[in-house]
Amino acid sequence: MTTGTVDGICYEVHGWPVAGREVVLLSSGLGGSAAFWAPQMKALTERWPVVTYDHRGTGRSVRALPPGPYSVDDMAQDMVKVMDALGLTKAHVVGHAAGGNAGLALALNHPDRLGKLVVVNGWSRPDPHIQRCFDTRIHLLNDTGIKAYVHAQPIFLYPADWISRNHARLMAEEAHHVAGFPPREVMLARINALLAFDIDARLEEIPHRVLVSASADDMLVPMSCSQRLAARLPNADFQQVAWGGHGFTVTDPETFNEGLIKFLEGA
Repeated sequence: MTTGTVDGICYEVHGWPVAGREVVLLSSGLGGSAAFWAPQMKALTERWPVVTYDHRGTGRSVRALPPGPYSVDDMAQDMVKVMDALGLTKAHVVGHAAGGNAGLALALNHPDRLGKLVVVNGWSRPDPHIQRCFDTRIHLLNDTGIKAYVHAQPIFLYPADWISRNHARLMAEEAHHVAGFPPREVMLARINALLAFDIDARLEEIPHRVLVSASADDMLVPMSCSQRLAARLPNADFQQVAWGGHGFTVTDPETFNEGLIKFLEGA
């Protein structure tokens, strides 16, 4: 593994040298940490070079955002900066929620930099249920504080039975997440960028092969959002899992990884 930083963004390269090989770039969700993809790393690095990065404002990256309104287009531009730093003309992008939306923005703004795209529990336009969930999280963050926000996160991310079985793990992770939480204004700007994201009228402009992957019991993003994406994108496949919640890449990685590998390999 090699590490680097470009314009404040911390990235890692896993696997053999990237020159001349297809590369998979992983982009995390709202939390922004590259560690989110741990359940996928072995399956992917056995087949491709893999690039991970902490989103701007999160993790080991610079803990601030540029002046002015922050947008999903800005998240996509940071992907381009990471690829430029590594000399990559293009990459396959696998994105979860915010990362998947950023992948869609990349497809529109920099189509030549994208190979295949995987969008996990993403959306193309504002949705009332997503707005309700984010409103609740904003109130927790503003009115109660970071610890309450982090403590409530599993409710939005995972199925209830999985939370019960993994209580000790989640409590151990909670202290880590509180300690590493982004500045409040950064998290609010990231949430507002997601709430403002709307490319619904432009989906037909995306010609790339896309895998839209969704869980039927996602508490945060209704599966209908993913179904709409898959139906409106010109060249999309749809992967539906019955259980696993918003974070089913964590709760049921075997099912997700199987579909992911088949798609990236071209099956």
